[in-house]
Amino acid sequence: MRPEDLDLLRACTSPAVAPDGRAAVVSVLRPDSDTDEYVGSLWRVRLDSSAEHDRDGDAATHERTDAHLERLTRGHRDTSPQVSPDGRWIAFLRAEPKGKPQLHVVPAAGGEAVRLTDHPLGAGAPRWSPDSRRIVYTARVPEEGRYGTDPDVTPDAEPPRLITTLAYRIDGLGYTVDRRQHVFVLDLGSVDLVNADGTDLADTLQPAQLTDGDSDDGSPVWSPDGELVAFTSDRRDGQAEDLRSHVFVLPAGGGGARQVSSGDLSVNEVAFAPDGSRLFFVANEVGESGLDFVARNPGLYVVGVDGAGQRRLTDPETIDLGEAGSHMTVTSRGVLVQDRVRGAVRLLEIDPDGEPVDGTTAIEVFAGERVVRPHAATADGDVVVAVVADAERAGDLYVVREGGAPVGRLLTHLSETLREKGIRPLRELTVTADDGYPVHGWLVLPDAERFGDGPYPVLLNIHGGPYAAYGWGLFDEAQVYAGAGYAVLMCNPRGSAGYGEPHGRVIEGAFGDRDAADVLQFLDGALADESLLLDGYRVGVMGGSYGGYMTAWLTTQTDRFVAAIVERGYLDPCTFVGSSDIGWFFPRGYHGDTDAMRQQAPLTYVDKVVTPTLVIHSEADWRTPLEQGQRWYTALKLAGVETELLVFPGEGHELSRSGRPRHRRARFEHILRWWGKHLPTTPGT
Repeated sequence: MRPEDLDLLRACTSPAVAPDGRAAVVSVLRPDSDTDEYVGSLWRVRLDSSAEHDRDGDAATHERTDAHLERLTRGHRDTSPQVSPDGRWIAFLRAEPKGKPQLHVVPAAGGEAVRLTDHPLGAGAPRWSPDSRRIVYTARVPEEGRYGTDPDVTPDAEPPRLITTLAYRIDGLGYTVDRRQHVFVLDLGSVDLVNADGTDLADTLQPAQLTDGDSDDGSPVWSPDGELVAFTSDRRDGQAEDLRSHVFVLPAGGGGARQVSSGDLSVNEVAFAPDGSRLFFVANEVGESGLDFVARNPGLYVVGVDGAGQRRLTDPETIDLGEAGSHMTVTSRGVLVQDRVRGAVRLLEIDPDGEPVDGTTAIEVFAGERVVRPHAATADGDVVVAVVADAERAGDLYVVREGGAPVGRLLTHLSETLREKGIRPLRELTVTADDGYPVHGWLVLPDAERFGDGPYPVLLNIHGGPYAAYGWGLFDEAQVYAGAGYAVLMCNPRGSAGYGEPHGRVIEGAFGDRDAADVLQFLDGALADESLLLDGYRVGVMGGSYGGYMTAWLTTQTDRFVAAIVERGYLDPCTFVGSSDIGWFFPRGYHGDTDAMRQQAPLTYVDKVVTPTLVIHSEADWRTPLEQGQRWYTALKLAGVETELLVFPGEGHELSRSGRPRHRRARFEHILRWWGKHLPTTPGT
């Protein structure tokens, strides 16, 4: 894989299953360097096992798909499909070039899409009411005169913002206190959708705003009788001073919201039970302070609609529902959730009427050396589909249950073109640390036919988080570096997710101690294995966010690396407190008081660095603000250390994962340029 192959990273997202279980609808997305955006359309996928799996192509988009895929839409970026309960319609989000996503609907049998909304900041994912006549969703409501609501007021001419809360902005979004997210309902009962045929109804329809106030409301869902809407929020006075949030319900026709869940929880998602008597939700326990977030595994809870009988259904130590993008699917058979474990994500089914389950007693629906991503099911749970990534796939659709029986049938082949370019396999490694603890990770080797039999120069990659993990899914970074001739080492040291809460809490109050030792000992263990053909004299180190912290920290402790790349680094917890969107709670939670922050800050010891370092940062990064990278670069420059600063305009913290396609490609090109200078590879030698 090369930087120019980014456009080949095609993946299914957001599947929805037709009520009869015969078909699914998915959005297929990919980066597009021509438009410098992410583009994609909706496709219908036949689920019957007799469907042929011949490959086919689409000349307009160059998307390699299967013959049993039928294209439904041709928008610029169509996502979040939801099939109506009567099976006649598909609601979804469409974003025009450079535009905001708006609600649309298209006949399930095919036809022209009808636009339904025109929110100035866009609309959120739709949910159909049980009678297929209404749609509930969220949208941000800007204050008058802001965010283009007044064409005569440019962003730099808006009035000043008066901030009175600790949480007031989010990386990748911006300020939140002047554009709160609220719940809306759109009633389509009076609209003739059958004959609309592509008509723009956004000016005709008037969505009803169900919630308001100084809070962000999310994850709205219907009760089975269509009388109630449940959602997540924190509607207390002073709600931005901790991490608590809860489940609320209110009448679908409007009225006061009532809190249902209780306790020291931060709720992520909610859904009604099939009979409407209970609610399921995923939440973190955040302790009496409301800020006890370190290495907390989100769990599945159940509570009565009246607030009675709340209990946790999953063991906090052995089941981790915290994978990015994780969600739940409720059927009459149980609740489907995603469990993060040792670099894999497996699909579990939880019986809400049974005893709480742990990692060994939970029912596995789909598991193995793979990462289960979005999933969907029929109401009875007899048909389940899931988007799955593995070492060779960015995200393909599987049927994982059919007719109530487990299957594992692959339906799409969206990564086939990328595989033809060459995907290097993942090799699992476990190295025993000095205290006997197993440090788990992976190695990706370059192609011996192109780069010879080694020994290969090594790039030690360190993940962000820290409560995150490398895993079994296709990772474009490792593939690009291996494609350039490097052996890529990746591990999940203590502090990472997927190995239990104690594993994650070891570094609490001790950043740069046990985690740094695990990373170095994993490296040394791999280098000591002569069968891996690694060159221990030519090793570079790199990482982003917490990985940027660890990269910088290691270069203050050792000069063994020929060069380093510190990307969006977390480098000074003290200034992070006042500059980051999460700074008001993150450093104190992980480090402790100001003295501990200073002692565990790479910038405190920057005078010890001699390693040539490329610093990469984004101008609009509000998670690890630009000042962190600028100060590291300036300190190295003043000390005479070879260094460069690469700054991406307009990008936030997620540049490497979801930044503009051209910026992502440019990032790879600069990284390979840096390593080509300090750690050159020569094919065939």
